[in-house]
Amino acid sequence: MKTETKQILEDVKSGSMSVEDALLKLKTEPYEDIGFAKVDLHRKVRQGAPEVIYGAGKTPEQMIGIIGSMKENGQERILITRLSPENAEKIAEGHSINYHPNAKIGIIGDLPIPNGIGKIVVATGGTSDIPVAEEAALTAEALGNEVIRLYDVGVAGLHRLLSHNEDIMSASVIIAIAGMEGALASVIGGLADCPVIAVPTSVGYGASFNGLSALLSMLNSCAAGVSVVNIDNGFGAGYLASMINHMEAK
Repeated sequence: MKTETKQILEDVKSGSMSVEDALLKLKTEPYEDIGFAKVDLHRKVRQGAPEVIYGAGKTPEQMIGIIGSMKENGQERILITRLSPENAEKIAEGHSINYHPNAKIGIIGDLPIPNGIGKIVVATGGTSDIPVAEEAALTAEALGNEVIRLYDVGVAGLHRLLSHNEDIMSASVIIAIAGMEGALASVIGGLADCPVIAVPTSVGYGASFNGLSALLSMLNSCAAGVSVVNIDNGFGAGYLASMINHMEAK
């Protein structure tokens, strides 16, 4: 633990600083500059979830340095997205990491016990959407949520989705993931009584324009309560779903 943080805790114990003032100071405490990165050490205090490492474009040495800084400052669970198998192997030489190649996600530390107000449903139009869905599902699980996976329930066989109507109606948040024309989000939005997060994927033939068609369809959904994240952004959907699922009275 950093010296500044220890001093704040000592001030609270001595009564020279209130708990409220200490929390505010911790929320605004600076990052750690390790040269090539500025590690945000108090993001969990400030936003409710710790910093996540975006693996694409980073060298394994850079990620190892960031992981070391996080661990030294007490972060027990570290999520790495868009992590290649090669870089995961190099990180595993010095850290115990659970790597999920389909989602390209690495998790250091154990998954937490779910503490959200309900369940998050992750549904895909087809099997080809599963890599993005797993990025969303694993992100949500790493942030303390119970996740139900409903894969390959797209509109080409609507009865497959309707057979899971109980899961849909009991969810706190639903993440609807689809490529092609992206119709799944509108269908689920018309059935569910909870927020629906739509994720367009780059799955589809030429006129899908690498997910642009699904993105525009989801943005133009006639179903109320549907929000949309960027193409293939499973992480963003999982993070947002977790925030919604932890919106207890503060």
